[in-house]
Amino acid sequence: METVILAVVIAVVVLAVLGGLVVGSRRKKPLPPPPPAAPDITAPPAEPHVGDEAETPRDEPRRTIEEVDLPDGGSTGTAVEEPPLVPPLEVPELEVPEPTEGRLVRLRARLSRSQNALGKGLLTLLSREHLDDDTWEEIEDTLLTADVGVAPTQELVERLRERVRVLGTRTPEELRALLREELLKLVGTEVDRTVKTEPDDRKPGIVMVVGVNGTGKTTTTGKLARVLVADGRTVVLGAADTFRAAAADQLQTWGERVGAHTVRGPEAGDPASVAFDAVKEGKEMGVDVVLIDTAGRLHTKTGLMDELGKVKRVVEKHAPLDEVLLVLDATTGQNGLVQARVFAEVVDITGIVLTKLDGTAKGGIVVAVQRELGVPVKLVGLGEGADDLAPFEPEAFVDALIGD
Repeated sequence: METVILAVVIAVVVLAVLGGLVVGSRRKKPLPPPPPAAPDITAPPAEPHVGDEAETPRDEPRRTIEEVDLPDGGSTGTAVEEPPLVPPLEVPELEVPEPTEGRLVRLRARLSRSQNALGKGLLTLLSREHLDDDTWEEIEDTLLTADVGVAPTQELVERLRERVRVLGTRTPEELRALLREELLKLVGTEVDRTVKTEPDDRKPGIVMVVGVNGTGKTTTTGKLARVLVADGRTVVLGAADTFRAAAADQLQTWGERVGAHTVRGPEAGDPASVAFDAVKEGKEMGVDVVLIDTAGRLHTKTGLMDELGKVKRVVEKHAPLDEVLLVLDATTGQNGLVQARVFAEVVDITGIVLTKLDGTAKGGIVVAVQRELGVPVKLVGLGEGADDLAPFEPEAFVDALIGD
């Protein structure tokens, strides 16, 4: 019995020792480190919204509207300056061209100062006591040098010789009257020199301007528009010179000055198309006159001259041309006659415009070109001014040639 109790005691002791070893071994193993604590994150300050103050509002005493002193209606407070108003775009004022009457007076004076060398030379020769063959040859040379032309010169000399022989006496007054009479016969006083812009059966009148490069053709077209506007006409300009880059701009500038509408096309475009559109718009707008500026082509280029004929044919699909004005530089002399002849073969020239008929030109070109083409000089230009274009008056021209 005692042996059983002893065995039980020993078994309990062994179990106690084994339990202590197990517990001890567990305490010796290191425990895993605890997870790190989350850092304190400070939230960024919220951005202000529309209407929020830039800083934290402070408690301030507030007043009601009844407690606030408002300014009287009549008191002068600080005026809030309004931004200056942007001025509207200025519309250029239309120019008022000089009327024809005043322009003619000024041109007569200028012509008298610059063109009386021919007349004075002839009067000096005719005033000699003995008019022998040598003197008459000098008279012929004077006329030829003035670009009068061979045939007109011979006719004038023959008439002068006959008149002087019949008269016998040759006082200065008689010689001046004689020379004036004979020069007027050469220039022509019975020819109609009116620029036809008012057809009876339709509107508008159609005028085509042709000429060689450098004669002042585009400028003449613009000046003619001023003449017509000064006479109370309405005008449309057709910029059919599409070969020269600045021609359309130049013509449009002339038109804007007097309120004339300009029809233009693309650079290097079809001139006939521009001319056609100009007449079409002129009809739609109900204007009085359409002026068509053509290219200043060289008369030696056959293809370009053919195109000039095409422009004329296309325009006449609307209506016949009322005027075809040939612009000639008066300083070119006999070369201008060659140009005139070729242009007359392409289009039916109805009138001539002589530009630069100032001190450098020779007045006899008026006689020569009329005799060559069989059409009258209708307009003359005597300067670079905008109103230096006027109708040609034979009496004023001859009076300027022979002087006072």
